[in-house]
Amino acid sequence: MERDNPVIKVLRGAALLVVGLFFLFPLFWVALMSFQTNEQILRIPPSIVFEPTLSNYWALISGRLVSNAGILEIKFMGNLWNSVLLSSTSVALALVLGVPAAYAFARFRFRMSEDIAFTLLSFRFAPPLLVLLPLSLYFQDIGLTDTYVGLIWVYQLIALPLILWIVRGYFEDISPDIEHAYRIDGHSWLKTFTKIALPLARPGIAAAALLSFIFCWNNFIFALILASADKQPVTVGALAFVTASGIQYGQIAAAVLLSITPTLLLALYAQRYLVEGLSLGAVKG
Repeated sequence: MERDNPVIKVLRGAALLVVGLFFLFPLFWVALMSFQTNEQILRIPPSIVFEPTLSNYWALISGRLVSNAGILEIKFMGNLWNSVLLSSTSVALALVLGVPAAYAFARFRFRMSEDIAFTLLSFRFAPPLLVLLPLSLYFQDIGLTDTYVGLIWVYQLIALPLILWIVRGYFEDISPDIEHAYRIDGHSWLKTFTKIALPLARPGIAAAALLSFIFCWNNFIFALILASADKQPVTVGALAFVTASGIQYGQIAAAVLLSITPTLLLALYAQRYLVEGLSLGAVKG
């Protein structure tokens, strides 16, 4: 087995270190900001030497933001819970609807199938401002304004097209002969779908679910217009840190770290499924 040249190994390690520092430095700087007061953050020149404080995190947890304008009541933990509830429920519903639909588009040819698929995909790329006004009026008529059900319904415009098109590609990569061989033993289409197709497409489903969760989590405009403060996620709730006495940078940095934690944990959990998907593609290539 041929060994790598030590010089090449050193250069490769140095390149990886530079790339890692480039991408992780913003997160590192935000982490430092979350343990500083506004005065420490705004000092010139900036310094990484400071006396750390947990006051920013305590303000988020307690819901009491102390500023020069007085004490403000904030609902960050409620906003965080709303993000978890809205994103996870929206993705779960999109998986229930989108995975069988993706299988149908991949395995069956029916009239206008491609037109229907592209119409669903266009929902993802349509500007949100294009549908906000009619959605707002429609939701007022049927009583869905400022409800979790209404927001989860709207979030399907984000999650469902992603899951449908990503999972469809994975189903198309699976050889139909495997399913045909299973059906020869007398099994139904439903059993073939649940026992053969779903396990083989699991990496693709995990990747699609993760991407959909991230897009739903980062959505801002739908929740801003269609929900009140009690139902809004963290992306909208962060506006509370822009106060009359100035921007609370320390609380914003702490809120950023807390708000990315669920997404980061989910990405770490789904990583092994993503690796399985990449390995499957490598074998096929």
